[in-house]
Amino acid sequence: MARISPGTIVAGLTAAAVAAIAALAVQASGAAPIARPGNPGGAAASPSTASSQSTAKAKANALPGGSGSGLRVVYSLGENRVWLVDAAGKATRTFLVTPGTVDPALGSYTVTSRTAQGLGGDGVSIEHVVRFATHNGVIIGFSAAQDGSLPTPNPAQKTGGIREKRADGTAVWDTAVTGTKVVVVK
Repeated sequence: MARISPGTIVAGLTAAAVAAIAALAVQASGAAPIARPGNPGGAAASPSTASSQSTAKAKANALPGGSGSGLRVVYSLGENRVWLVDAAGKATRTFLVTPGTVDPALGSYTVTSRTAQGLGGDGVSIEHVVRFATHNGVIIGFSAAQDGSLPTPNPAQKTGGIREKRADGTAVWDTAVTGTKVVVVK
């Protein structure tokens, strides 16, 4: 049996490794982009597409005009979105919410009461309850489910709870003390 020198073995392994890397490089050049946060489908975005997506997102998150001035909470019924606005009029946070089955009328309100923890009208344990309106006898306010859920309200029940994720509920709680303005827009 012929003996293979160590140099020949190293040369063969090196050639195989280079070939494997070249094959992977060819595959990668035609492969779909990797999914990442902000690009969940892994779709490639050209710089102009990414820029237009960023602009569209900024417009969607922009504070609605005519929503008042100064420190306030703005709630859009049509967008199911809340903005927390500082005293200088700058939106410091915006997020989506799940509304109850009873909406407040459009207009300006003030926070009337707050409760750290309680039970929602739907029987869910809630926290950071910030009440600001009533409509047809239903109390309306922001809250977060303690289990972190955003349940779809039962249309057969009259509920005024506007549900937020827990972190968003904490932010509203920290911003909207009793007397803080809440503006409800279309």
